[in-house]
Amino acid sequence: MLQTRFTKLVGVEHPIVQGGMQWVGRAELVAAVANAGALGFITALTQPTPEDLTKEIARCRDLTDKPFGVNLTILPAIKPPPYAEYRAAIIESGIKVVETAGNKPQEHVDEFRKHGVKVVHKCTSVRHALSAERMGVDAISIDGFECAGHPGEDDTPGLILIPAAANKIKIPMIASGGFADARGLVAALALGADGINMGTRFMATRESPIHQLIKEKIVANDERETELIFRTMRNTSRVARNEISTKVVAMEKEGAKFEDIRELVAGARGKMVYATGNSDEGIWSAGQVQGLIQDIPTCAELISRIVREAEAIIRSRLEGMIVQPQREAAE
Repeated sequence: MLQTRFTKLVGVEHPIVQGGMQWVGRAELVAAVANAGALGFITALTQPTPEDLTKEIARCRDLTDKPFGVNLTILPAIKPPPYAEYRAAIIESGIKVVETAGNKPQEHVDEFRKHGVKVVHKCTSVRHALSAERMGVDAISIDGFECAGHPGEDDTPGLILIPAAANKIKIPMIASGGFADARGLVAALALGADGINMGTRFMATRESPIHQLIKEKIVANDERETELIFRTMRNTSRVARNEISTKVVAMEKEGAKFEDIRELVAGARGKMVYATGNSDEGIWSAGQVQGLIQDIPTCAELISRIVREAEAIIRSRLEGMIVQPQREAAE
C-alpha cells in the first residue's frame, strides 16, 4: 500500500483520484472508484438542479460506504448556476471532501471549511496554487498542459509544473494531466506530488457512464488525437480531435469570435456524444494520455493494477538501480 499525505488527509487507501468531469462524474463511476479504495468526485453541475445533486449523492451512498467527494467548478457565465444552492446541497448531504475549480473560490472555501469540509482546489499554475493555499484550501490538484479540459494559458507540462509547485506548496498536492498507469504514479511521487488525478483514463472503464463506442475511441486514439480550442480567446480547452474541433480551430485561425462558434461548441452537443456514441456529434474533453490507454477495465482492476505495478517499479526497478561503489583493490 502506498500511503501519502493525501491518503491520510481524505481517508482513502490509494493515492489516486477520479476528478470531476462534466457528464461523466456520476454515481456509478464514483462509487466504483471509492469501492476500489481511491477517491472519486461527483460532478455537481452535471446535475440540472441542487435537488438533483442531493439525489445523486444519495444514489452514490447506496452503492458505496467508502469516502467520495463532489466537484464544484466555478465558471464565468452570463447567467451563472445557483452556486450557493449547490454548495448548500453538498454541505447538507454530509460530503466531507470537495474539489473546486475555475474562478477564485474564496466564498465557497470559507463556507465549506466552516462546516468541516476539506477542499481540494484545481490549478494550472504555481501562482494560482499559492493563491489557493493562502485562501485556506486543504490540498492542491495541479494540472499540466497535457490535461483534458482547461490547461490554462502558460503551456507548462507536468514534468516542470509538478516539481515547480512542490518546491513552494506546503499542503498536499495531487498531480493531474497525462496520468494513466503505474509509471505515471511513481513519476508523480518522485516529482513531489502526493498522488495522481485521472480523468480520461477513468472515462475508459466499464463503470464509466458514457457510450461504449466513445470508450473504444479513446483506446483507439493515440497521443496526437486532441485539439486546443479557444486559444485565440485565452480560454484554452483541450478536447478530442474530431470534425467539429478541427473546424473550430480552423475558424479561430480565420478570426472567428465566440459568437461564430457558439453552436458548434454547445454543451448539449457534447453531452450527446456520450449518449449516442457518435464522436463527431460535438465537442468532448480528452487528454493526450489517450496514447497510454490500451483497455477498458473495471475501476477495481485499473486501480489495483496501478498500485501493484507502482509498488513493483519502486521495489525492483528503482531500488535495483542503487549499487554500492566497489572499492579499488589494495595494491
